[in-house]
Amino acid sequence: MTIDLTTIIKAYDVRGTVPDQLSGDVARAIGAAFARVVALPEGARRVVVGHDMRDSGPELVEAFTAGVTAAGVDVVEIGLCSTDGLYHASGVLDAPGAMFTASHNPAAYNGIKLCRAGARPVGQDTGLAEVRDLAQRILDGPPVEPTTPVEPTTPVEPTTPVEPDETTVSTGSTSDVDMLAEYAAFLRGLVDLAGIRPLKVVVDAGNGMAGHTVPAVLGTGAGLPALPLDVVPLYFELDGTFPNHEANPLEPKNLEDLRAAVVEHDADLGLAFDGDADRCFVVDEHGDPVSPSAVTALVGLREVAKELEAGRAPTVIHNLITSRAVPDLLTAAGATTVRTRVGHSFIKAQMAQHDAVFGGEHSAHYYFRDFFFADTGMLAALHVLAALGGQPHPLSVLAEMYEPYVASGELNSTVPDAAAATARVREAYAAAYPDAVVDELDGLTVAHWDDAHPQWWFNLRASNTEPLLRLNVEAADEDIMVKVRDDVLSLVRRGETV
Repeated sequence: MTIDLTTIIKAYDVRGTVPDQLSGDVARAIGAAFARVVALPEGARRVVVGHDMRDSGPELVEAFTAGVTAAGVDVVEIGLCSTDGLYHASGVLDAPGAMFTASHNPAAYNGIKLCRAGARPVGQDTGLAEVRDLAQRILDGPPVEPTTPVEPTTPVEPTTPVEPDETTVSTGSTSDVDMLAEYAAFLRGLVDLAGIRPLKVVVDAGNGMAGHTVPAVLGTGAGLPALPLDVVPLYFELDGTFPNHEANPLEPKNLEDLRAAVVEHDADLGLAFDGDADRCFVVDEHGDPVSPSAVTALVGLREVAKELEAGRAPTVIHNLITSRAVPDLLTAAGATTVRTRVGHSFIKAQMAQHDAVFGGEHSAHYYFRDFFFADTGMLAALHVLAALGGQPHPLSVLAEMYEPYVASGELNSTVPDAAAATARVREAYAAAYPDAVVDELDGLTVAHWDDAHPQWWFNLRASNTEPLLRLNVEAADEDIMVKVRDDVLSLVRRGETV
């Protein structure tokens, strides 16, 4: 039975269980569709492909490659890599890319993150829907014959698939390239750690791809000079079954081992990466988590200072879940800030549109203009190490100035009707707080902040994939945050009034 691809191809990427949802046939169809929708209309002659440590990766890559090469497009396979390693390859090779990973999902899952040449995003509104629809037609009907790739003489709409014709061509070729050393050198060239004070850092790779990339970037595994870092490795063995804990540092339980190890080793800080190592979480010398919003402010201020020194007007992107401290601090430093909806394809689009130097999300995705407007947890980690090592204070003191408010963290509620629950909250708060500012950029945001007391805001968003409502609350103090949090949750879960 042919799978309905809408069940595994969502707003940002492909994600499903192997092989019942994401099989070799599905990967081959997606590869063929990707070549027609993205590579050929852009005149691309090659696609770069990588995969994480999951056992299903090589087989799915092989099938995807068969689909791409059948359309006459070459494939450059870079093998094991982090997602930001794939973005680096797409950027420096100026080729569309496909990363096989399910990030932090359990071992039964795999997925594909797609990008255009130069690591430009492919999301629901930027080509992914067209890839899905064409792949579905390939799966449902007779094989689509490969088409002759033609160098375009006039611009082609990026989401317009090249339709098959009667002319066939030879299949594209495949080649293997190891780009780990070039990736490590590229990142080192963006942040200089040579002059920092010596730091001891515990790194929890979660048996994910950071076990492959950290020795190259922070150590000497790629042949680069040693840095003034004493790296204590935790779970560096690549293992897609995640035998120690899930590779999802957003869940507090998955930080417990790192927090204990930082204290045990008397380390200056700890870093935790997710499965494909594109997100980085930070804990201080006490083992206490540093919020991604604080990291966004810290890194953003460094990038803003660099822009101002160069005589440029800096812009920083942040999603609507990040702390109010982010736009407050960055605006005070001379930056223009742009608030956007949650999701890497949206952030990347805004980054490029505004030529933004940096962007951050509450989920610990960090985006850099100098990294093809793409997200890289490793580059954010280098900035944190540089900031900490460039001054004498511990990380807890350094981070304190970036966390002036109190946040709830993301709270999920399973609801039978997300729209009805959201409407209930909207109506209750409109009646109780008529002076609050309400917007629906991404879900429902209600803010009682500017020139208002008490100061608080919350955002309520429906999950794209599950019957969940996600709540984030921030306030000027703990008591206010707790009250707003509990009131909203009461409305969501039991239909009570404020």
